[in-house]
Order: sequence, then structure tokens, then C-alpha cells
Amino acid sequence: MNQPDPRALPPRDADGAATFAEPWQAKAFALVVHLHDRGAFTWPEWTATLARHTSGAVPYFQAWVRALEEVLADRGLVEPGKVEDVTEAWQRAAEATPHGQPILLGNDRSRG
Repeated sequence: MNQPDPRALPPRDADGAATFAEPWQAKAFALVVHLHDRGAFTWPEWTATLARHTSGAVPYFQAWVRALEEVLADRGLVEPGKVEDVTEAWQRAAEATPHGQPILLGNDRSRG
């Protein structure tokens, strides 16, 4: 199995442990690793895709998520437009959720 390109790995602390500023970043990282382990793509493919989304203007894990969306679409693992639809549904759910309450996709009143 291919070894990951170090450029496609998350930032590390002085001890070499991955650092994540938010829980969603760790989840996005874990999802990419899981999909790779399941054979959805190789590390060179992932690195090339991630590189297309990485620039000084885009936060690292935002680029990570954009690259993940591209890989999912390119591989036919998600329907075209589905990522955007679900993202918008979560945003509507967040806006409909009272402060201090958990955000639940069911709070999106436009969903069936």
C-alpha cells in the first residue's frame, strides 16, 4: 500500500502528534484516511488533489475538505451537487436551532 506523502498530512506539534484546531478537522482527516484505506484513491492522487486546493488564502483544512469533495465527486462516490445540498441543509438547520441546543439536521424545516 502507498505511504502518505508528508505534504498531505495535517500539521504536527513538536512531539510529532497531529494538531487539529477543531473537531471537524480531525473528522475530515479520519474520513480521508479511511477512504484511502478502503481503496477509494491512492496517496499520490490525494496529494495532487489537495495541492490544487491549497493556497495561502485558503486555510489548510478548508482545502482538505474541498479536495475531499472533489475526490468524492470524481470517483462517483457522491451524487453531483449532493455535498452542496447537504451543506446548505446543515446551514439552514444551524440557523433554525436555538442558541445552546445541538444542531440537528432535522431542524432544517425545508427537508421532507
